Amino acid sequence: MNKAQRSILRIAALAAALLASVIPAQAQENFPSRPIRLIVPQPTGTGGDIVARMMAEKLKQDFGQSVFIDNRVGANGVLAMAYLVKQPPDGHTVLLAGVSQMSFNHHLYKDATFDTAKDFTYVSPTVEVPFVLIASRKSGIRTVADLAELSKSKAGGVNFASGGVGNSTHLAMEMLAIRAGLKASHVPYGGSSGALLSVVSGETDVMVSPLPIALPQITSNAVIPVAMVSAARSAQLPAVPTLRESGLDMPIMPGWYALIGPAGMDPKVAQKIHASVQKAFADPEVKAKLDGLAMFVVGGTAAAARERGASDSKIWGDLIRAQKIQLN
Repeated sequence: MNKAQRSILRIAALAAALLASVIPAQAQENFPSRPIRLIVPQPTGTGGDIVARMMAEKLKQDFGQSVFIDNRVGANGVLAMAYLVKQPPDGHTVLLAGVSQMSFNHHLYKDATFDTAKDFTYVSPTVEVPFVLIASRKSGIRTVADLAELSKSKAGGVNFASGGVGNSTHLAMEMLAIRAGLKASHVPYGGSSGALLSVVSGETDVMVSPLPIALPQITSNAVIPVAMVSAARSAQLPAVPTLRESGLDMPIMPGWYALIGPAGMDPKVAQKIHASVQKAFADPEVKAKLDGLAMFVVGGTAAAARERGASDSKIWGDLIRAQKIQLN
């Protein structure tokens, strides 16, 4: 190779390096360059779907691009997550994940094809849904002390409803039963609404329910609110104590949602989306709508959301293994 040829190769290498540095910068500046797909691993009309649609409208206004909702339902979000992990990490495909998807599922499902700790980028926290312990009016339970007493006196102990094996409503009540030393039998239903109706009818004694689902039955006096399974009392039910105030020390059932993307997202693109999401949920109109739905905004960084996901994974993963709860 002569001197002229070596010079040409050096120039080509420098040009390639320069182009490689320019293309990511252009991608950051031009994002989004096409419509954004926002995956929701829940059916239309559910809590996560409602939150996603509020967020999508604000992101559309901010970015000047369409944001379309893609409801991918199945296996408690596993199918949606398996789809996301295969998408380009350019910010144009994101997913509104709940705590179940990020902190519970990899303990529940043996055959998951992804690692929630490594295969996803946390982009932004969004909102949280508090949980409440409710009791059937027929049960006579009004307090946590009443629940403990009925557990001792009733043959076979109390029976509790849930939205299904491995569901948040199931895990929360398993934890409560352990911490309170209850005799309790699990009665799973195909969703939280069916479980709630069983408490209304008196078919089951108690359940831990997402507050937005239980609130109409509480306000109509169809069920008894016993305690909030959350860090603080609810603005909708200020007279209802927390479990800790009721003398029971147990972790809260976290009901948070976080926006995530595939692993390897450009930090500047992720930060651009994070800023837009936080702006969306700071909007007074959005906050008012969430208040009406018994949800509240969670601010903060993507790193804080990741830390919380890891912490909840440790707490509830230990429970899942101890109780030998598995899903196929």
